Amino acid sequence: MRVFKKELKAFKKQQNVNKPAEDEETFSFADAMQGVKPLSQDKVEPDRQVELFKKKQQSSIKNIKHSKQLAASFNFSDMYQASLPQEGPMRYCRNDVPTHVLKQLRRGDFSPEIHLDLHGLTREMAKEEIGALIYAARKDLIDCACIMHGFGQGVLKAALPHYLVQHPHVKAFHQAPLEYGGKAALLVLLEVPSISDKQ
Repeated sequence: MRVFKKELKAFKKQQNVNKPAEDEETFSFADAMQGVKPLSQDKVEPDRQVELFKKKQQSSIKNIKHSKQLAASFNFSDMYQASLPQEGPMRYCRNDVPTHVLKQLRRGDFSPEIHLDLHGLTREMAKEEIGALIYAARKDLIDCACIMHGFGQGVLKAALPHYLVQHPHVKAFHQAPLEYGGKAALLVLLEVPSISDKQ
């Protein structure tokens, strides 16, 4: 055991001899960075950029929705009374459209690709729906639509033809054939843009 202690003391002495003086090892990071100027911050915070981008995106979506709503809305007047035939089925043909179109509508030569049911709606709601229908049909290049007004008290049945006459894109309408609703509906022929106009 004494031998081991002697060897341990000799080993420690040898370690202390090989160890450099403490004065030589006093070198710090702060000493190395003396005279260095800090860089100024030139970055934009990423959170702020993302926030600005999201705001711009939301405002553009709102603008698109608003412009679509404006395009789909049309100010139908309740005061306007068109001179429509009092006898026979309800019908109308714009001045620049050949009258044989009415016969084609009556026979069912035009089949509607889009239908609108106005049952249970007020006049104001019906006007909004009619405007939206015409907008959607023209957007999808659909030239014939069927609008169901029903019988009920006859309020919408009486008002619908006067609304349709006011719209510039309605070419003609006729009481629908039985398969599309008969006296409770109108077949409406619409003026649609050509494919070249859409592009």
